[in-house]
Amino acid sequence: MIPANDPEAVRLLYSTDESWRIRQTTHDQYSVPPIDFIAWALGCVRWRGDESVLDVGCGPGRWYTALTIKYPRIRYTALDLHQGMLASHPGRRFAVIGHAEHLPFVDASFDVVMANHMLYHVPNIERAVQEFRRVLRPGGLVMATTNSAQNMPELQVLLRRAVTLLVPPGSSQFQVPAAPSDLFTLETGTRLLARYFYGVVRYDLPSQLVFPRVEPVLEYLESTRPVREPQLPPGVHWDDMMIIMREQINRLIEHFGELVISKLIGVLVATDRGDFLQEYIEHQVHTQTR
Repeated sequence: MIPANDPEAVRLLYSTDESWRIRQTTHDQYSVPPIDFIAWALGCVRWRGDESVLDVGCGPGRWYTALTIKYPRIRYTALDLHQGMLASHPGRRFAVIGHAEHLPFVDASFDVVMANHMLYHVPNIERAVQEFRRVLRPGGLVMATTNSAQNMPELQVLLRRAVTLLVPPGSSQFQVPAAPSDLFTLETGTRLLARYFYGVVRYDLPSQLVFPRVEPVLEYLESTRPVREPQLPPGVHWDDMMIIMREQINRLIEHFGELVISKLIGVLVATDRGDFLQEYIEHQVHTQTR
C-alpha cells in the first residue's frame, strides 16, 4: 500500500473538501482550452434520462448537479467514505457513507455506476470493480474518469529535479513523489475493467494547464501533500522541496512568460452490452467528420 491509497493519508486528504476545491479551481481557471470536463465526460455515455445512478466517491456533488440539470428524471444515489466531503453536497439527502469495496446495496440495483477520479484511492481496486459489477443491472455500465499515466509530465520533471538536489550525498536510488492517480490510470484501468466486462471504451481529452504565476502551481501541489510527502526519500523535507519548486517555476515563467503543463485525462466506459461498441464507432465517426 502506498500513500495514494493508504486510508490515513486519504482521510487527511479528504477530511474536508478544501483540498479538492483547490485542485478543481486550478483546473477550472488555468486549463487551455477551457472545457467543461463533466459535460464532456457525460457526453461519452448515451443516456436514456431515467437511469438509476450510483455515484461512488461522489465528493461535494459536482456530478450530481450536472446530471440532474440535464436529466431531471435520473434517480441518483451518492456514496462517499468521508463525511467532510458530503457536507456541501447539494443532493446529500440521497447520500450515504460507505466504502467502494463493500457497497451497501443489493445486487442489480443500478443502471450506471460512476467512479470519477477516485478508484486510485481504494486499497483494493479490483474488489471495488467486482462490487460495481455486482450492483449493476444486466446491460448496465461503469463510467470511471481518471488521468493518463502521461498526465502532467512537466510537473514530474520539476519534482524530480527538486528531489535530486535535496537527497543526501551518496543516495544512488530514490523515489520521486508520484501522482496519486498512478494506481488507476486510463492505461491500467482499461486492462482492469476488461477482466470483468465485455467491452471497455476509452475516451481521451488532451489539454494544457497554463500558469502565468507560480502561486497557483504551489497551491495545487500543497493540496496533494498528504499523499505526496510520505513518498519523499529519507532526509528530504517537503518545505525544502517546495522552496526549490518555487525557484524553478519562477525561472521558467521569467524566461517563457508562463509555465505550460500538459494534461491527458479521460473516461473509461465498461459494459457487457454488445451494442455499445457500435455506439462507440458511431461516436468516433461523428467526431472525425464534424
